[in-house]
Amino acid sequence: MRTLVWPLLLVMVLSACSSNNRMSPEEFQGRAREVAGRWHGSEADRTWREGFVPLWGLNVEQRKPMPDWVRVSKHNGVFVLDADLPTNSPSSRRLRWPAGSTMTLPLVTAAAAYAELSKAPDFIEEECPPKGCIPLRVTHAELGEVPVITSRGTVQVPAWHFRAKGVKERFSHVAVHPSAITPRPVPRKNEYEEVMAFELVPGTPRKLLLQYGHGTCDRIHGARAYETAELVVVDVDTAYDGGICNVMLAIARINVTLDKPLGDRILLDSGTGLPVTRGVPPPR
Repeated sequence: MRTLVWPLLLVMVLSACSSNNRMSPEEFQGRAREVAGRWHGSEADRTWREGFVPLWGLNVEQRKPMPDWVRVSKHNGVFVLDADLPTNSPSSRRLRWPAGSTMTLPLVTAAAAYAELSKAPDFIEEECPPKGCIPLRVTHAELGEVPVITSRGTVQVPAWHFRAKGVKERFSHVAVHPSAITPRPVPRKNEYEEVMAFELVPGTPRKLLLQYGHGTCDRIHGARAYETAELVVVDVDTAYDGGICNVMLAIARINVTLDKPLGDRILLDSGTGLPVTRGVPPPR
């Protein structure tokens, strides 16, 4: 199994690859048992199944693309408050997931949501132009809802909506109090994501379509699965094929067939030991 990380997408460097780190079937079985045992019954397992675990950020992006100046100003946190925000403390709200489960969560004030919305990130990818960013002057705030993708599916969640002068698009921040939010688990040191996402294959309930990353000099030998009553651990069997290659990460898809349909079992990546999400993988 060859492990690569997303930042390699941004790098094009020629390198000589000299090792074959293909995982044997016995090694995969051992790794899968370790991953399943570590996850099953853990606190992360419980919160993934029962808690509020957003898979995207709490600042909800609009579907329509924003003008460049708005995007850059927002990214740099160039907001100016030109209105009095609502001062009431909103009541707790009950969320209802597609499967019928519910959860009551406390909410934050408009001021708390605005403080998070207007905060510049620790790392600025695109700085303001030499003359500076145009300020986003917030003139209105109201409490509404937004769809949020979570570990248990998509759910309608309370959110504060902010309007800025001269901007058609609204800026939204999830209104759930931080104490009720469980961050998505992150890989341990020296454990890297391999299987990034999956989809069910229509008409073939035992088959899954896996999205994964591999090196451009790797040979793909197929996908593998380890199954228990509660979990499925997946892996893509790859090996370095020799020669001089770049370290660009290639994204591909491959099918894997299970002994029985996935159902409500959690799919785990053997590389990280963490859940694989259905559909487009969330940003890290």
